[in-house]
Amino acid sequence: MDRKDLLYEGKAKQIYITEDVNYLIMVFKDELTAFHGTKRGRFDGKGALCNAVSTYLFQYLENYHVGTHFVKKLSDNEMLVRRLEMIPIEVVVRNIATASLAKTYDLEEGSTLKYPIIEYRLKNDRLGDPMINEHHAYAMGHATPEEMKMISRIASKVNAILKSFFDRRSLMLVDFKIEFGKYDRSILIADEVSPDTCRIWDRKTNKKMDKDRFRYDMGRVDKVYQELLERIISA
Repeated sequence: MDRKDLLYEGKAKQIYITEDVNYLIMVFKDELTAFHGTKRGRFDGKGALCNAVSTYLFQYLENYHVGTHFVKKLSDNEMLVRRLEMIPIEVVVRNIATASLAKTYDLEEGSTLKYPIIEYRLKNDRLGDPMINEHHAYAMGHATPEEMKMISRIASKVNAILKSFFDRRSLMLVDFKIEFGKYDRSILIADEVSPDTCRIWDRKTNKKMDKDRFRYDMGRVDKVYQELLERIISA
């Protein structure tokens, strides 16, 4: 399936239409961004690494009957996906207190939460992706109560599946962000699941294996992304 016109370009990906209205081609770029795009960088092969990780994890989730927009990997940095009616809400699931959560609520950095926290954020860079609740989603017309319940259930299931997945690789799933869209009568996971959208730490050393290495100038971002991919696929 060939790329046609560019439909959308974001900070880390490009989306192209195809000859089939039901499918899109998602291209992973080599760019790195943080803090709503105010910090930018890149490294060669970054898009290919995120595509490889996302491909593996989407297929893994599908094996547990979690629906995603993933269809197949087309090339090192291209993925064929279903065309969804996107819900403009970012869903963040947190297992360990760090970053803004630890700072905002005066929690000990790195402490395990007694219960996972699910947050909803309006997907709007201009506004800084403000936190919302289910009632905002209903009132703004972004999702129905039934859809929000489904989103919460799927997010909780994904968290349980991926926590166990990473634990078996001596890694901790600290938190992650996912997006959703509607396809026919189903709600599917969209976007990507990668070190760009997850915080993942080494269980023994707490070494950060994700985009925080870029956010906070820790260095070796390319080496760590490659190491994460190898640990994901080697078990």
